[in-house]
Amino acid sequence: MSDLRSEERSESASSETKDAQWRKDRKALHSERRRFPRPEKAATAEVLPPALQPLRFSTRGVEPAGQFAAWQAYVAPLADIRLPDNVSPEAGFAADHIAWNLGGMLIVQQDTPPHSYMRSQAKVKANHIDHWHISVLSSGRTWTEVDGHVLEGEPGKVELRSLGHPFRGRSTEAKNLSLFLPRALLFDVPTPVEIENNIALCGVFTNMLIEFLDSVESNLPRFAATDLPHVVQTLRNMIVASVSTSAAQSTGTEQHSTVALTERVRRFVEGNLTSGDLSVERICRELGISRTRLYQIFEQYGGVHHYIQRRRLLSAHAALSDPANREQIVDIAFAVGFSSAAHFSRAFGKEFGYSPREARNLTIPRYLGQIVSPASSDSSHSFDEWLKTLGYYH
Repeated sequence: MSDLRSEERSESASSETKDAQWRKDRKALHSERRRFPRPEKAATAEVLPPALQPLRFSTRGVEPAGQFAAWQAYVAPLADIRLPDNVSPEAGFAADHIAWNLGGMLIVQQDTPPHSYMRSQAKVKANHIDHWHISVLSSGRTWTEVDGHVLEGEPGKVELRSLGHPFRGRSTEAKNLSLFLPRALLFDVPTPVEIENNIALCGVFTNMLIEFLDSVESNLPRFAATDLPHVVQTLRNMIVASVSTSAAQSTGTEQHSTVALTERVRRFVEGNLTSGDLSVERICRELGISRTRLYQIFEQYGGVHHYIQRRRLLSAHAALSDPANREQIVDIAFAVGFSSAAHFSRAFGKEFGYSPREARNLTIPRYLGQIVSPASSDSSHSFDEWLKTLGYYH
């Protein structure tokens, strides 16, 4: 019994010794930890200033009787518009147009009363704006006809249309979000896919595109300049996926329709602008079409030669108005395919109304907009100018 008690006392002492040692070690460890420098708080990420300043136009500040005429003048580069037959201009036309220039595409928020619209063949030929136009309604309805085919627009539907082809239609009171994309942005759509005109995009990628557009629209006032190339590229990739999926599901247009063939020629011209032998003969040979067919397709653009020259002049204009490009004017002319400096200078002046040397001092801001007065909308960076130079920044 005595031995048992002695053993218990020994175990108890041993346990107390272990506890004391554990407390001592823990205190030493805590003391050692306090010697280490406390981790510094992570530096707050630098917040870059917003890059986008929208171009705003509204008829609400005009007397009601003059509102429709002001709107007509503003959208004239795109389309001619008319009021419904039973509506008088005296009743007013309260409309809003907000454009955002992302550098590689334009985004437009628009709110309009009922009207009809037409982009005639004469207008297509006159202003050479042939971008792709994507439209998403948030309210209202539209009906747009191209070559006898009518596409009905409604909220949640994504429409794709070419501004390089005549169309006409009508709209109820509506709000919509539009994207204007240079053709080059969609040139590398998978080869088997021919982009059709005046179609509704469909499928899971289209639903994802709508959701992403909602997010882009809400963040337009906050994007920094470094964000914009990523936004444009992401939108472009989602549009390509949506177009490819929609084309694969479509059975309404023949593979070799006029619109599809025109798009093939445009892609070829754009990819060979700097080539000295970009000729009618080469286009026909490379694409397997007749000279007569090629002339028929590009008659509405003033002819093949005029179309090619226009694209070259726009490319030269972009280079000249780029502050970072200090190449000689003559070198820029030769680089875009002109073989004569004198011919380039004459053609440039006729196209833009000023000389290549003057263009060198005329920088068109990529992202900056302003409030445009209905009384004077001929600013050097108007919506018209944004449309003309879209896709030609270097």
